[in-house]
Amino acid sequence: MTRITAWRRHPLARYAVLIFALALVGMAYTAFVQVGKPADAALASGRVDDVAEGKALFEAHCSSCHGLNAQGITGRGPTLIGVGAAAVDFQVSTGRMPAADSGAQAPRKPMADWVNPDAISKLGAYVQSLGGGPQVPGKEQVDAKLGDAGKGGELFRANCIQCHNWVGAGGALTRGKYAPNLNQASPTQIYEAMVTGPQAMPVFNDSTITPEEKRSMIAYITEVRAQKDPGGFGLGRIGPVTEGLVAWIAGLSALALAAIWITAKKRQKS
Repeated sequence: MTRITAWRRHPLARYAVLIFALALVGMAYTAFVQVGKPADAALASGRVDDVAEGKALFEAHCSSCHGLNAQGITGRGPTLIGVGAAAVDFQVSTGRMPAADSGAQAPRKPMADWVNPDAISKLGAYVQSLGGGPQVPGKEQVDAKLGDAGKGGELFRANCIQCHNWVGAGGALTRGKYAPNLNQASPTQIYEAMVTGPQAMPVFNDSTITPEEKRSMIAYITEVRAQKDPGGFGLGRIGPVTEGLVAWIAGLSALALAAIWITAKKRQKS
């Protein structure tokens, strides 16, 4: 205790305490600024008015489900704090939001009458200002010409075919959910889906799949759409289940017709 008391009475003790206090304040300020950076980025990417107008649009069209402060309402809609402008652009541009009903999954549908690119941009700016999150990708990030379709195919088969099928035709999931067909999705929407994880889809952040790899996956998805089906009918490209069903039905029908023809021929001879 004597040593501690002596140190406290040392002429330099007050300066040490002051430096320590300043360091704590600096650390707290740095942490606060880091948290606020995504929101600052949203404001820097457009006009401050965009956020205000986006808030007005949100209150008019979205607050009934997501709350006036985007905090979410139980049984209606989740919180939008931290989801980012990319989630807004994906959900609204595909017509999934505003939702028509509260089913297991929001289907793709035509956009609402009040929705246009400018309105989506302003809504995104407002949601981005609430807590950051993934932003809408730039043109270079989604340019399929800059991607490697071969590498993208490998990544797609490793991460996506379990739900979306090898050509992105989609498929059923559990509890009424499903992986949608990707043929209607734009390159921007595909990228946004990967970084935001809508519905039952997992999030593929940049540490899991890099932006370059995402661009290559987009190159594969858009390229496979134009591929021809050398075997004839594609049957929706759903896979061997559909092909087997058609083969089974066609085979049984052919056998039945053959049996009828053979039987009728024998009756004529008798």
